[in-house]
Amino acid sequence: MEQDFQHDNPENWKWGMFYFNRNDSRFIVPKRVQVLGWTLNFAHPISYIIILLILAFVLYKSFKN
Repeated sequence: MEQDFQHDNPENWKWGMFYFNRNDSRFIVPKRVQVLGWTLNFAHPISYIIILLILAFVLYKSFKN
């Protein structure tokens, strides 16, 4: 895999686990240890929409009962 948008640069990982890179146009990126899956690019606005949708779904399901 090529060096994509400085994915391996530690300055693009806040607290070591949140990926934040404004130069990266992807909103879903592989984690630092790629075996562990994928994460969101928190510099991309769609990431916050996804988080809000998940939170709204969880709150809806919890208050529905």
